[in-house]
Amino acid sequence: MPATPLTIYCNAKFPDDAIILLRQGIGSQRLLLAAGKASNLTGGSADPRLAEADIALGQPNTEQVIELGTLRWVHLTSAGYTRYDTDAMRSAIRGRNAALTNSSMVYGAPCAEHVMAMILAMARQLPQSHDEQASDRAWRSADHRIKSRLLEGQSIVILGFGAIAKRLVELLAPYRMKISAIRRNVKGDETVPTFEWSKLPELLKHADHVVNILPAAASTEGAFDAPLLAQLKPSTYFYNIGRGTTVDQSALVTALNDRKIAGAYLDVTDPEPLPKDHPLWTAANTYITPHTAGGHANEFERLVEHFLTNLKRFERGEPLNDRVI
Repeated sequence: MPATPLTIYCNAKFPDDAIILLRQGIGSQRLLLAAGKASNLTGGSADPRLAEADIALGQPNTEQVIELGTLRWVHLTSAGYTRYDTDAMRSAIRGRNAALTNSSMVYGAPCAEHVMAMILAMARQLPQSHDEQASDRAWRSADHRIKSRLLEGQSIVILGFGAIAKRLVELLAPYRMKISAIRRNVKGDETVPTFEWSKLPELLKHADHVVNILPAAASTEGAFDAPLLAQLKPSTYFYNIGRGTTVDQSALVTALNDRKIAGAYLDVTDPEPLPKDHPLWTAANTYITPHTAGGHANEFERLVEHFLTNLKRFERGEPLNDRVI
């Protein structure tokens, strides 16, 4: 443990009970709370208090993180780190032998379970039955029975292979589906057949389900575009819990309304919140959740516990979990 207490700056939008847990968990270290709080979806504003910190927890201002040579470790309360994924940030963090970590371990399970729920709901025609309950209350038993599917033997393609995808593969295992994944850099230790982006068009031709978990980045903006959508079968379902910016939404709306694909289940859109008059709301067989995939009742407590586990590792000089830089 350091001879002098570390100063931990926090601008995370935590409720009071999570702050209490944080205070109790850091022991003799000093906690410095920001005046303004930042959610996971918004970057923190500049704060002179950050200059006093050895460690930043939350979503600290990116310019300050780059400039402040005293920061030894930045821990993000999100799985995504797009605003920190820059050459300037990487150079600054590495140049002073600091570290940047995220909270992928916190969000892997809830996001994977959300996708699993989406897949099962579509396979069993649950949203369609709910629509009828809320409208004409017709009893279309024969129609729903014939459209319901067993997952066994169906093909699913996962775009991205981080913590969420790894947990999703575990959840899918009992259903005996044909699983493949796409990632930017194939490492060879993936638990399912994994391919580079150039192989995606061929994989899509045989896919029954496509799960997009791509993060927001310059390289992924609009990456799932009209030509890729055109590879899908009319019976294919598309799911997005990555980021809305990774999909050509106009092309997706057209594909849905023209019945080129079977349907879509979206947890993320561009923009967010989605305007009430946006065509995605009324696209054929489309269901939207308001960016809730990562949410769970004890989310903030788990975020704090994840940080505290890493803090102990930091104090002992051990490798940090979820290290990005």
